[in-house]
Amino acid sequence: MTLTVLTDDQIRSLLENLTPDELEGFRNALISALHEHSVGAQDGSAIHQPERISVNNTETGCTTLFMPSSNSTGNAVKVITLTSATNQPPTTTTTTTTTTTSTPTPAAKPKPTIRPTGAITLLSPTGTPLGLLHAAALTAFRTALGSLSMIRQRTAPLARIVVFGCGEQAYWHARLALLARGREVREVVFVNRRVSEASAEVLRRFGDGDGDGEGVAEGVKRREGWEGCRFEVLVRGEGGRDGEGGRLREVLRGADVVFCCTPSMEPLFEEGLFEGVGKGRLVVAIGSYTPEMREIPAGLVRQALTVGEREAGVVVVDTIEGALTEAGELIEVGVKPEQMVELGELAALEGDHTTDTKRRNLVQWLQTGNVIYKSVGIGLMDLSVGMHLIEYAKEKGVGTHVQGF
Repeated sequence: MTLTVLTDDQIRSLLENLTPDELEGFRNALISALHEHSVGAQDGSAIHQPERISVNNTETGCTTLFMPSSNSTGNAVKVITLTSATNQPPTTTTTTTTTTTSTPTPAAKPKPTIRPTGAITLLSPTGTPLGLLHAAALTAFRTALGSLSMIRQRTAPLARIVVFGCGEQAYWHARLALLARGREVREVVFVNRRVSEASAEVLRRFGDGDGDGEGVAEGVKRREGWEGCRFEVLVRGEGGRDGEGGRLREVLRGADVVFCCTPSMEPLFEEGLFEGVGKGRLVVAIGSYTPEMREIPAGLVRQALTVGEREAGVVVVDTIEGALTEAGELIEVGVKPEQMVELGELAALEGDHTTDTKRRNLVQWLQTGNVIYKSVGIGLMDLSVGMHLIEYAKEKGVGTHVQGF
């Protein structure tokens, strides 16, 4: 057997240059695994998705997650470390008259900010090592790939995308949306809590690059149809334009898709923000991953649980079991299992032209309604996308391939 080793730079380069057909191959690998997990009988099957293990380091302020999984294609363990949610910088909201800041105790020792990093080990069903993949870009890509499946369900216009965050998850969510539906997108607005290197970096990655790593090449933009798209980083509270009544509120109310990609301990926007907006939207929340964390307000979740013209009474999740124990927004509201539908269950609805009234209403809701997708991430996502990436890298001649490992 051959062990394939891929660095983060190699993985980024491979994924940055995917064609739409190649992207679809990755998405199919992910959705097939999630569908098998959602609808397949667990007893006696090859699918196993244990709960992840979390370890906190008091010296660094970091959390390390251990995520095992297995299915018929093999086994995987991802070990990833990131800044703990309780070690995030203080959140400050500035208006023209007042400043309010939520800070840790003055004596708290500052800790470094660690972006998610680690590795994914992939093995055959019999335990033979097949791959060792850097996890930084791959984790963000596979998460965005799940969100992309929700984007693919939409038939409503996709002119404005709002993204909370400027890191890897934020970048890849915007990047895959543009790759899939870039001809429709006119504006992408990133929202950050402060001016930072990440703010400049995310714009640079979508900037006037020439393919040498400084940004998406102009030829790629033209091929995907978003060469005229406008990009902006909006700093919350800057110049008095805060979420209570300024530019952020205006941008959000006009958004077709909102990606929440931050490890926030409190909602990123106000209750009732979308009331009276005469169109449906997709809200994706992937940044919070503990019961204490929040990205979207409780009122928006409660609205999703009603049945109305644009609501179906359910929230879409990657895994019901994971959402019940890790999705703070859903736990706060007390969302029940029967009020969730897994992403893998929706795979059968893509392109569905059924005459069944209930299924037709569900399809229409996914296409044009108010939809919340909450993802906490599961190891099967790393396993399925990682296995596909190994084969793709071999085809492209990328990576280190150790014979007879």
